[in-house]
Amino acid sequence: MGMLIGGGAGFSGDRIDAPVAVVRDLRAAGTRAAIIFETLGERTLALAQLRRRENPSLGYEPKLKPLLEPVLKDCLEAGITIVGNFGAANPTAAARLIADLAAERGTRARIGVVTGDDMLGPEGLAVLREAAPDLPRDDLLVSANVYLGAAPIVQALGDGAQIVVTGRVADPSLTLGPLIHHYGWAFDDWLRLGRGTMAGHLLECGAQVSGGYFADPGFKDVPMPEDIGFPIAQIQSDGGFVIGKAKGGGLVDRRTVTEQLLYEVHDPAAYLTPDVVADISDASVTELGGDRVRVDGVRGHRRPDTLKVTVCYDGGWLGEGEISYYGPNALARARLAADVVRRRAPGSLKIRCDAIGVLSVLADDGGDAWSMMSGADPRAARDVRLRVAFAGPDKASVERGLAEVESLYCTGPAAGGGIRLAMRPRIAATSCYVPRDAVAPRVEIMEAGHA
Repeated sequence: MGMLIGGGAGFSGDRIDAPVAVVRDLRAAGTRAAIIFETLGERTLALAQLRRRENPSLGYEPKLKPLLEPVLKDCLEAGITIVGNFGAANPTAAARLIADLAAERGTRARIGVVTGDDMLGPEGLAVLREAAPDLPRDDLLVSANVYLGAAPIVQALGDGAQIVVTGRVADPSLTLGPLIHHYGWAFDDWLRLGRGTMAGHLLECGAQVSGGYFADPGFKDVPMPEDIGFPIAQIQSDGGFVIGKAKGGGLVDRRTVTEQLLYEVHDPAAYLTPDVVADISDASVTELGGDRVRVDGVRGHRRPDTLKVTVCYDGGWLGEGEISYYGPNALARARLAADVVRRRAPGSLKIRCDAIGVLSVLADDGGDAWSMMSGADPRAARDVRLRVAFAGPDKASVERGLAEVESLYCTGPAAGGGIRLAMRPRIAATSCYVPRDAVAPRVEIMEAGHA
């Protein structure tokens, strides 16, 4: 039957009830199985680093407890491996939380903790400065995390871990680690690693491959989107795989798999990961029926000599002000309000104006797309929500911009109302590449719970 790996989460904030159905179906299958939790994006990790600064006991996935609590004991009893990057900026603290959950459930757990991705220490910063000399000052850096591969996950599983908690690893590596451990694949078996990586790529975004982020009524209809079954991959020893899903709503067909297969892939012949360069240029997708799709033709090539690092740093402040205009000529009044704010706001600010419901996706910071809207029929929109966003280096100037939005109550065009203002620190990001041998992942095993 091959190994089964289910996707339990595709991002921080995903549905916390989804893993229950996945674990139920994995248990029923009665074969070797694992469930992965991919909860870590670049911005998510930067925010986790900020939380850890404020409280050293935090910095992991905020929803970790409600995400794992319903399935932890079932997984441990059934021998279903759990692998998740929900450790974020503090994998050790996440492991302690899981250990406490195991104790509460009266069960024992062996937890592998993967660290070594954080490069903000003195040695890591020296490597970063050599790789990217133009980085901001050290005191402006929020996070710098290298994308680890599957090797430390394999090491943790080899040491007997039932649960592996990581920080920043490449998303497909969460799947590849259990596969390498289970089948004994070599770390230079590029063909199998390429196939396993693309199976992981299809699982990593959760329900995106099983109907989520897919529905378009009348064109791409999805059954029961309120109860989408998250994906489950069946992966053979040669790396060949079939994608299905847990029972429930959603669907898995040629279209959903093709969309996710191409997701975030800049070059189909060279999808770069820390483990392998995957190649889907000759891949084929075959529907088997019953929400099952086979993917063939995936290849793999030698892994890159460098590893990617995402660096997040202080980007100043971001403010957002909104006001609504309704009725005849609403769009023209919204445009006039935007022009007033632009003229009065501090010149040091970057300003973006959106007419939500008319033009709010394509507008850019320079306002070119907004200007193109000047010829729009003013009668076309009778309900416009104007959003004005300010980005600046200091809090005071952004506050001054927001004050101009608030003043529109009485000094702006007619019939404006429903003003909302918000402001928060802004995080900027950049990437660089460091030599593979400059990174040293670490694996620790934590014994938890009781019989």
